[in-house]
Amino acid sequence: ENIRTEVDRQKNRIEEFLHEDIETIITDARYGFIAGALRETYKENPIQRRRKTDAIDTFLTHKLFGFPIFFLFMWFMFQTTFTLGQYPMEWIESGVALLSDWLDGLMADGSFKDLLIDGVIGGVGGVIVFLPNILILFFFISFMEDTGYMARAAFIMDKVMHKIGLHGKSFIPLVMGFGCNVPAIMATRTIEDRNNRLLTILINPFMSCSARLPVYILFIAAFFPDHPGTLLFVLYTSGILIAVVIARLFKRFVFTKTDVPFVMELPPYRLPTLKSTTRHMWHKGQQYLRKMGGVIMVASIIIWFLGYFPRTSTNTDIYTQNIEQIALHYDSLIIVSTNAEENATLETEKYTQIKKYKEKKHVEQQEESFIGRLGHAIEPVIRPLGFDWKMGVSLLSGIAAKEIVISTMSVLYQSASENTEDTSMLISNMKKDQYADGSPVFTPLVALAFLMFTLIYFPCIAVIAAIKKESGSWKWALFTIFYTTALAWLVAFGVYQIGSLFV
Repeated sequence: ENIRTEVDRQKNRIEEFLHEDIETIITDARYGFIAGALRETYKENPIQRRRKTDAIDTFLTHKLFGFPIFFLFMWFMFQTTFTLGQYPMEWIESGVALLSDWLDGLMADGSFKDLLIDGVIGGVGGVIVFLPNILILFFFISFMEDTGYMARAAFIMDKVMHKIGLHGKSFIPLVMGFGCNVPAIMATRTIEDRNNRLLTILINPFMSCSARLPVYILFIAAFFPDHPGTLLFVLYTSGILIAVVIARLFKRFVFTKTDVPFVMELPPYRLPTLKSTTRHMWHKGQQYLRKMGGVIMVASIIIWFLGYFPRTSTNTDIYTQNIEQIALHYDSLIIVSTNAEENATLETEKYTQIKKYKEKKHVEQQEESFIGRLGHAIEPVIRPLGFDWKMGVSLLSGIAAKEIVISTMSVLYQSASENTEDTSMLISNMKKDQYADGSPVFTPLVALAFLMFTLIYFPCIAVIAAIKKESGSWKWALFTIFYTTALAWLVAFGVYQIGSLFV
């Protein structure tokens, strides 16, 4: 009786969600399986009348046209994600900046004010501006799933997947990884063969999840503004190619068992409602916002604390004396002068000189702070990649969640006189950052190496937990940590060192 009650409850839930009776839903699933089996085994009589679904499939699953159509759609998705998302992104930036300025004028100077403005608003605000881009990406993924095109994409990729030792059924969890790797890894439960399932799990972190998207957008906007959509497409494609190479190696040396037979299901096409697609999109957006108020806020506060203390550095007293002397010197000149224009010039010079020493004081305090010491400790490992200590700390913080890379940079690249809740200000400060010899810290080549490292290295803690749960062993989870990070170092090293020969 309990089972019957639960069956009725689930039947009603599915019917309410899909707006179809349960019999039609199950029938569609069965005929989808049959259609996939026929597509792979049966050559149809050419004079037989074709259904609309078959007519559309003639183009979308064609052995020649299928791939260009798929890649064109993917490129369009990334181009739209970047360009269309730019407008609401600027609105959110303005709102965050207004909130920060309002609090700055309202609160008295002190540690709590710095925590609230630089730590909480600077860290979380630096990430929340990318919410529109993530919503647009999820909209496209939901649209692909709801129309039935996702299954077609898996079908046309089936032969390619066989080349790397997998089959088309592994493709859907991999595409889901573009949204989030955690549910994508859980989706591998539909793969019956354990070896194929483990292999799909191990290469899934190379699919660029939405958490990496803010990092991509920031660096592309800063260093590759002329071809944003194309470079975003290249990054996602690079992840897929790396997954292919790794899968081939694993299939040859680790998972050597022969594939089990497989038939792809092709459900009928459906025209999704805007309501259902938007609901799926917003559900993912809610997860992102919850992350804002949880792990990202906590991490931002911790990073701010580590960068804020200790408040003194080696030359703090010297810089303070210099600032006081400059103020006294220019104030005495202003008192003597009676020329308004000359006074304005003196005020500007005073402000410029004081700002220069404040910046030097701020930079030295950061380098000698707790987070600066940690960054300098790991700097020898990442220096061959062209990275400095700030980039190292940002990557370390990204272990919790990749969005925190941006939060960390927003906190570390705070100038002494300005806040970096505004992405354009953050980009400006990154571009102006220099080594002691005056050479720039960031160049397009360093930015590309950083992007490749972010693409490949340690997936977030939630993904590691999902791998442990789905594989049933810590062995594969720990293996993923070490092999992805080592591979990221090698790829970034190759990009930077080989690129340095030509650029």
